Amino acid sequence: MSPPIDLAAIRTLERCLFRAWPALQTLTTAGWVQRFANGYTKRANSINALEAEVPLSPEARDILEQPYRTRGLPPIWRLTPLAPPETDSVLAALGYRRIEESLVQTAPLDARFAADPEVVLVSAPSPSWLARFAELSPVAPAHRETMTRMLTSIAAPVAFAHVEQAGRLVAFALGVADGDHVGLFDVLVAPEARRQGLARRLTRSIGAWGRMQGARSIYLQVVATNAAARALYAELGFETVYSYAYRVP
Repeated sequence: MSPPIDLAAIRTLERCLFRAWPALQTLTTAGWVQRFANGYTKRANSINALEAEVPLSPEARDILEQPYRTRGLPPIWRLTPLAPPETDSVLAALGYRRIEESLVQTAPLDARFAADPEVVLVSAPSPSWLARFAELSPVAPAHRETMTRMLTSIAAPVAFAHVEQAGRLVAFALGVADGDHVGLFDVLVAPEARRQGLARRLTRSIGAWGRMQGARSIYLQVVATNAAARALYAELGFETVYSYAYRVP
């Protein structure tokens, strides 16, 4: 028998995720959180159940989707175990596609997380950090202003990490501390610098930084089909707490 789902723990992590990756505008309707960021990333432009008060009726769906249609954005649903059970099947019946199954994983901040001397951590991103990060992501030119606004509006303690080789930025990550937790986001390594262990070194350094901020655990999101990343994270003690997926029109 599977252990019961800890909805309180999921809700805590979801709140951390929202604060760590801030939308430019947020609305809350009947326990659903609607996030808007001019279309930059699905995480920041989606409908999320946090404390949903009622089942997903046709009327509720229309109310939740209308602000996206008004803004010229597709209504994207991000479905976690906090969503009412029928939500996924209701959207499926309407033809919404299910994409990007992702895992939210956590690990205790133990001795495996140690700072690497070649990983540079700063509290604010430089123009060159932002430009190279956008190039590697890649972020469309139309979204780069929104990306910069989001990254520079994170209220919690934040570490912008990079590794430089031969005068060129080749690897990035973002860490956001929030009480007992530190979040790891957007580990990026340039093609020419892969297979050098940089993702591991960035992850360990963000964890070490988080421990200095008072965090006791580290969390991340990884696409379920990313076998290489999942193997790395398993080596560092990460275990899945819950999963989510998107439903898109």
